[in-house]
Amino acid sequence: MTTAGYIDAAVAPPRATHQIKLYGPEAFEGMRKAGRLAAECLDMLIPHVKPGVTTGRIDDLAREFVLDHGALPACLFYKGYRNTVCTSVNHVVCHGIPGPKTLKEGDVVNIDVTVIVDSWHGDTSRMYSVGEVKRKGLRLMDITYECMMKGIAAVKPGVLLSDIGKVIQDYAEGQRYSVVEAFCGHGLGRVFHDSPNVIHYVKSRIDPRAPAYDADEAGVRLRPGMLFTIEPMINLGRPDVALLSDGWTAVTRDRSLSAQYEHAIGVTETGYEIFTQSPTGQHTPHTSGLGAS
Repeated sequence: MTTAGYIDAAVAPPRATHQIKLYGPEAFEGMRKAGRLAAECLDMLIPHVKPGVTTGRIDDLAREFVLDHGALPACLFYKGYRNTVCTSVNHVVCHGIPGPKTLKEGDVVNIDVTVIVDSWHGDTSRMYSVGEVKRKGLRLMDITYECMMKGIAAVKPGVLLSDIGKVIQDYAEGQRYSVVEAFCGHGLGRVFHDSPNVIHYVKSRIDPRAPAYDADEAGVRLRPGMLFTIEPMINLGRPDVALLSDGWTAVTRDRSLSAQYEHAIGVTETGYEIFTQSPTGQHTPHTSGLGAS
């Protein structure tokens, strides 16, 4: 996606225009409500993510929760998708489709939910441990969480958008993991997927000749009022992914484990605000002893 500068969200059409929308205080209040509900949905699911539960059951619980709270599931029927959440288990990178698959002891699973509250989108995902998970899985989840949080910590007015990706890639590769290049974060607000693209790397490991950002996006600097997600996907093995025949499910080509965390944030005058923090402090519903929380 190529961006064509910035635009006041108050006069922008309610659709993607390849311009970066700058929002005011009313939008931040709307995003807080939407983000909180999305986080509460993920909190609600924690005791249900256990061996023997199907991913379809998790989806049913999420849909009921969202509707019971007067909101709408943004993913339901979005571009033909038929579920409320995505459930990405083990080597599934993202967009895993809920269904009859039963969770097993030792699985790791990402659950991604987006809700619409008064037209504002709350978009977030986090990793869950299914029973006792091996050390390598726990460590991957923690490093992925730290990648996201380090990327968020880099956010403040005047910073290059590409600096977010640099921080994430440097940390992930320093821990001997790889950053998925096929998917990125995105603008958010009244539009589900908007400008800008938020790339989680700066130097491709798949094609070293390929720039992470196109010519317009390379010079984008963060401004107060920007709303977007940061959602790195980190692999235990190589960054290469493959898309399954269902047209949604992306998996690691080498079958290595993958993990993802996602927050929706807004750029403030002095830094950033996270809209999708767990109100109960359960941002990472697993314990590995590595310090992520």
